[in-house]
Amino acid sequence: MVWRLTFVLTSMLAFQTFSSRTLGVRVDVLVMDGGKPVAGLTARDFELRDNGVLQRVDVVDAVDVPINVVLALDTSASIRGRRLTDLIAAGDVILDGLKPVDRAAVVTFNHAVTPALQLSADLGGVRAALRAIDPGGRTSVMDGVYVALASTTDQAGRFLLVVCTDGSDTTSWLTPSEVLEASKRTNAVVYAVTAGAGRRSEPLKDLADETGGQMFQVKGSGDLRSAFQRILTEFRTRYVLAYSPEGVSPGGFHRLDIKVPRRRASVKARAGYIGVEPARHP
Repeated sequence: MVWRLTFVLTSMLAFQTFSSRTLGVRVDVLVMDGGKPVAGLTARDFELRDNGVLQRVDVVDAVDVPINVVLALDTSASIRGRRLTDLIAAGDVILDGLKPVDRAAVVTFNHAVTPALQLSADLGGVRAALRAIDPGGRTSVMDGVYVALASTTDQAGRFLLVVCTDGSDTTSWLTPSEVLEASKRTNAVVYAVTAGAGRRSEPLKDLADETGGQMFQVKGSGDLRSAFQRILTEFRTRYVLAYSPEGVSPGGFHRLDIKVPRRRASVKARAGYIGVEPARHP
């Protein structure tokens, strides 16, 4: 098991950078007012600054962009009996809400990490992977999140990464700062659902904040279904902003600042992205 974890982690170290490149930058944005998503906004309503420089943005019709959902699930020894039944039911809620163009994947983690199923439109296969979960061992949350993030690279569409754990991280090889840095190289939005000893996981909250997602703390496994349903519903209300960076250097980390200045609304989006210098030809 240790060998498998080592192989998975080392084979996924080379992340594709989420960057400006030729097609520009795309950012998932959640706009809330009074705890409810704000609908009907246009490009004129948004103000986006890339490293402090105001950019001209377009709003992409999110209906036309497939959603890729990666379920990163804690399968340590504490996930047995009713907790496992509730976890599978929560996963089914996500799958029930997907469209034919959407895809899903499953990554499980205990003391080791297993990419149980790569991205697939075969939702029956995804359901089978959920039902094949055999809990045991300890908990490596950060390693599990890292492998899940790595599965989102080099793929088309929008990425929703749902991390679910009821325990504290006890056996990860990777540090929270390493995983946080890796999150800057993908366009995945991380939503975390925590229960039990994992409810106050600062690393997961930091990951959610960095990628523009949220962390939901639930009392027990019986609340997982409603939490997963809320996540997918909320994700579908997000706006997708697209722009080609102007007036900023291409390389390095680009800090994003996104506002809806004409409304009293809160905005959640990823903190930024890592740009790539253009290739130099001899």
